Amino acid sequence: MTKALQVNDREKTASRLLKSSAKNSYDPEVDIDWDAPLAQDQPYIPFHRSTLYGTRFWDRLTERQRVELTKHEFASIASNGLWFEVLLMQMLLKDFYNRDPRTNHAQYALTEVADECRHSTMFAKACDRIGAPAYGPVRILHAGGRVLPAILKGPSAYASILVAEELLDRFQRDQMYDERVQPLVRMVNRIHVMEEARHVTFAREEVTRRMRECNAAQRAYHQFMTALVGFCIVKALINPRIYKSVGLRPRDAYAAAMANPNWWETVRWSGERIMSFLDEVGLIGKPGMALWRKAGLIR
Repeated sequence: MTKALQVNDREKTASRLLKSSAKNSYDPEVDIDWDAPLAQDQPYIPFHRSTLYGTRFWDRLTERQRVELTKHEFASIASNGLWFEVLLMQMLLKDFYNRDPRTNHAQYALTEVADECRHSTMFAKACDRIGAPAYGPVRILHAGGRVLPAILKGPSAYASILVAEELLDRFQRDQMYDERVQPLVRMVNRIHVMEEARHVTFAREEVTRRMRECNAAQRAYHQFMTALVGFCIVKALINPRIYKSVGLRPRDAYAAAMANPNWWETVRWSGERIMSFLDEVGLIGKPGMALWRKAGLIR
């Protein structure tokens, strides 16, 4: 059973979020100086968050190669964030399709879609500006993404949105004021964090409301589906092709990354807040426990 978490009236929450969106939204085309020079010696994510940090491969890299690797890790994370935001928009529009468009709730869903369109453009432009591919997910996950919006529904749809948003949010909050990180990346992170805060509020309240309406069988279904998507999100973050950028064999470097306790500590750290929430609302349970463990989000 879900705990007695407090949520506001759906229309009141949506009204507040609509007002906040009107006052505090950004246009990456205008608010980011895309022509500003990149800092050649600054990493794109902190070194200690790199997938290879602490491994024998890391020890073999020069300082310049380490910076280059973080560039491609950032591009992988950003382009996979873009991929999931495209799926998120489809899920929001599917939910909107059956809503009364006059309601604040429906209108905020459209507002969030507009935010995510700008975020997707921002991530794409960031990859292009730094000179890295938009790696996206590996082929099997890309193919699976085609069916995800069709099969996800109810609380697990919104919970899946939260897992993707809050994992990325923890990374970005940690870096947006870190002056060691590239200024362009800090600005991208800052915009995304500030606007995603509204999306997280919206999704958390939807998950809480909808889980209260579930019976035991429905809870088990949503527990499994949320864990399945969570597993795919974590696996999608790092595309093995990034390691070619520093002359490493992708298969070997990726295997080292996936065996790297420093990387898995970063994954667990990034998921602490969302996993605590999912547990509170009853979305962590036996049907999905093996997948959460494989994702590294539960020990």
